[in-house]
Formats: sequence, C-alpha cells, structure tokens
Amino acid sequence: MKGLAAIALGSNLGSRYGDREANLREAVRRLGELGEVQAVSTFYDTAPVGYTDQPSFLNGATVLETALDPLDLMRALLTIERAMGRERVIAKGPRVIDLDLLLYGSRIMNTAELTLPHPEMQERRFVLEPLAEIAGEWVHPVLGATVREMLAKV
Repeated sequence: MKGLAAIALGSNLGSRYGDREANLREAVRRLGELGEVQAVSTFYDTAPVGYTDQPSFLNGATVLETALDPLDLMRALLTIERAMGRERVIAKGPRVIDLDLLLYGSRIMNTAELTLPHPEMQERRFVLEPLAEIAGEWVHPVLGATVREMLAKV
C-alpha cells in the first residue's frame, strides 16, 4: 500500500553537486528512487532560524508517493542526507542538505525515532510557504488546519 509524504528540503552550503539549488535538485532525484515524486515546490531563499551565524538557506518541499512506511522513509531520508555529505556538527547549523518528513497521509506517530506530523512545522514559514504551493489543502491531523491556514497564522 502506498502513502503520500510531504518532505521539506533545505540547503545552505555548496557541495560536490554544486550550489544550494543543485543540492535540492539532487535530493529530489534521490527521493524519486524511494517512490514517485508527485510535486516539487518553487525554491525559496530564507534566513536561518535558531543558529543564525550561517549562510541563508534555499528551502522547498515535495510530495512523494511511496510504498515505504513512515519509519523506513525517515531512515531513507537520513541515508540520503549522509550520502550527500550532511555532517551534524552544530544543531540547526550549516548543511549541504536537510530532509524533514513533515506529514505522511494523516498518520500520527510519536516514537523515539519519529514524530508525525513534524512537531514544529506549523511554526515555520520556510516550511509552510513551499508546502502550501503544492499541498495547500493537506490537513494537519492533530491541529485540523490546512497547510494554507497554518501559513496564514505565521
């Protein structure tokens, strides 16, 4: 059985793939190996949040149809990050690629490895803006609000 997953993309460092946009495009290509990419948003230049002493980010979102269950998908996202050169040195620090599983259908999970929906997505314009472009009517299964409604509140 296949499910739909919303995934946030971010990059603020160049890599062997090129610049930030090339990193996002390579990540989308790799996501296509995990299922069928249904939609990809425009990429948005955004200021860093949390740890601000770093370059600006390029952020986007994608909707992926996949046969992987949420936990296996999350593990696959982490594998893509590592393969693309992500190093976790500073929390919320600079990175070649960041892939966050935001939503998986209407699934709700809270385990040591994965929380669905993503616990901070409703507070992050850099997540909601691109996601609203491609999945604005997707309803947050806990808050009962659409992505577009959550975006209007940030």
